[in-house]
Amino acid sequence: MRNVAITSSFTGTEIVVFGSVENSRQPSAESGLYDVVVVVEGSPTPVLVRKKGNVAGMWVNTKSVRFVPMPSYYAIISTRPIEDIAEADLLAKSGIGFEHVAVLPARGFVPGLSDDDMKGYQKAVIRLKQKDGLYVRQDYGVGFIGRSLFRCAVELPANVPVGPLKARVYLFRDGGLLGIYTARVKIERAGIELLLHDFSKKMPLLYGLFAVAIAVGAGLLASVVFRRSGSH
Repeated sequence: MRNVAITSSFTGTEIVVFGSVENSRQPSAESGLYDVVVVVEGSPTPVLVRKKGNVAGMWVNTKSVRFVPMPSYYAIISTRPIEDIAEADLLAKSGIGFEHVAVLPARGFVPGLSDDDMKGYQKAVIRLKQKDGLYVRQDYGVGFIGRSLFRCAVELPANVPVGPLKARVYLFRDGGLLGIYTARVKIERAGIELLLHDFSKKMPLLYGLFAVAIAVGAGLLASVVFRRSGSH
């Protein structure tokens, strides 16, 4: 398992996935005999979606739906569009595609919404994840660099959640699934980021007082600087 450290200066990183096809029958990298799909999933996290409405001329949250934990990060990288690689039922069975991510209301949640409204919320979840760069699809992102060797680069944004990542590599030929390989990557905090996180978890009250003290100190310092600059 590879580890990716997140520090206070973390701006994102790239994971390179290599693989090879045993006993490859394709004559060259350009022949296109095989297709490869790489799916990278982050650890499941709960999601809350709120809908704004116009109330007395003000836009406020009017409805919300809480969903069961779903992948915090989801990337699909493939040799070509997945719709051209396999039939929809095989993609669904393999869990490949945004539409096959389980977006279900949390247990005990009674939204009082119609089926169409619920579908709208479910689509909004995926759309918001895509907007944040956490749900990514990259057609033609996997390339063969020989008869059997292939590679792809998986971009992890700066806001990728901490936790394990699971990468599944699917090998297809003529629309059929030949095999699956799974690997894992762990994203963890390091340096001052780790110290602050542990501090907030182990001593939340003291951490809160510390944060307030820093905010007050910064405000006082800014006011002093402003007064001095204004007196000249």
